[in-house]
Amino acid sequence: LSGGTLLGVGIWVTVDGQSFVDIFGAVSSSVLQVVNVSYFLIVIGAILLVIGFLGCYGAQKESKCLLMMFFSVVLIIFIAEIAAAVVVLVYTGLAETLLTAVVTPLLKEKYGADKSLTHIWNVTMMEVHCCGLSNYTDFTDSPWYKKEGTYLAPCSVRGSLPLARPHRHGCLLQGCFDQILEEIKTNAGVVGGVAAGIAALEIAAMAVSMYLYCQLDQK
Repeated sequence: LSGGTLLGVGIWVTVDGQSFVDIFGAVSSSVLQVVNVSYFLIVIGAILLVIGFLGCYGAQKESKCLLMMFFSVVLIIFIAEIAAAVVVLVYTGLAETLLTAVVTPLLKEKYGADKSLTHIWNVTMMEVHCCGLSNYTDFTDSPWYKKEGTYLAPCSVRGSLPLARPHRHGCLLQGCFDQILEEIKTNAGVVGGVAAGIAALEIAAMAVSMYLYCQLDQK
């Protein structure tokens, strides 16, 4: 059910991203705005659907093969999540490098040309008070910059907000990666609780599937 829900939302964002952003504008400042939300949700939803099918059908038909496949897939995902958490926590610089390699070219190619991507990033930068992924130079040579000859409004504000450095176009905000990382640290308890809950569900799923597998052996 959760896989189908995520898949449906992913398709909705792909077909009509504008209305999704209008409805969930406040949420658009989350980490998911750094990546392509629609394809991310579609991939995750499809994976959850496959896993759910393996588990439910395998349990109903008492299939040892499907139950072992279910256990193996969940175990792989569990290990991958732990590895990703270690990379983010210990190798934050590497995580930023990987994101920069993917997101920065996308901003330079499509910001100002792709209305959906442009709107999502505008909302993100206004909500998080940041500019680009690393800094304002992410928008250099973008369709917007080539057309307007200046950096976008959310990047240039006055006040006590964290700035990258003075620029001839005004005081420009620092990148979103640092700001989002700070938000995550501020809400570390919530993030840790959600991560622990997901981990507990995955461990429970593996335990139940292995129990059923062993019960079939006894039969």
